[in-house]
Amino acid sequence: MSSTIPGRTPQLTAWRADFGRAYTDRNLVTAEEMDLLWKKNFGFTRTQLNQRFLSSIPKDARILEVGCNIGNQLLLLQELGYTQLYGIETQNYALDLARTRTSSISFVQSSAFDLPFENEYFDLVFTSGVLIHISPPDLPGAQAEIHRCAKTYIWGAEYYAPTATEVSYRGHQGLLWKMDYARSYLRGFKDLELVIEQRLPYLDNENVDSMFLLRKVSGSA
Repeated sequence: MSSTIPGRTPQLTAWRADFGRAYTDRNLVTAEEMDLLWKKNFGFTRTQLNQRFLSSIPKDARILEVGCNIGNQLLLLQELGYTQLYGIETQNYALDLARTRTSSISFVQSSAFDLPFENEYFDLVFTSGVLIHISPPDLPGAQAEIHRCAKTYIWGAEYYAPTATEVSYRGHQGLLWKMDYARSYLRGFKDLELVIEQRLPYLDNENVDSMFLLRKVSGSA
């Protein structure tokens, strides 16, 4: 059953508590170290993929990351020359770290279910390993908020599976799912079209990620 109050899901409760803080501590790496991790996992750095997917996005585009944690993805975009960067994070501990590790990036405490911005405020809204932590019944609400705030593009990098599949996460149930997130957006919003998608098989196991870029099509109902 979907949660009845936006932002009060079991997953967000866990993320805002010690479980989420432990995740942040385990993943306290630099942007450069994150690039090396992506290279090890997929054979591509995150920066290389960013350049491929965002080649047509102007450097002054207004960009929001939903679930930014300590801000590494935004730092990588800043290094590529993007100047109007925003991050939403539900965990105060991660948000405090993000603010101390970055400059000229705007951060706000909130969740994917309640983005405190006007309709179509951002040229591009993106997630990276965030939708996977939203239960399938609650996912449409989060995607609707992302869709509402995106003027033109929605970008994602998430665990992939053809159908929604729950995965045990560090011995816990109800905290991680993999699915076809690009098609979930396309099914839910008829004004979206797929611009580009790349499946990313892990080099050392059988898991697969998907990176995708969606665009709003003017005039679609």
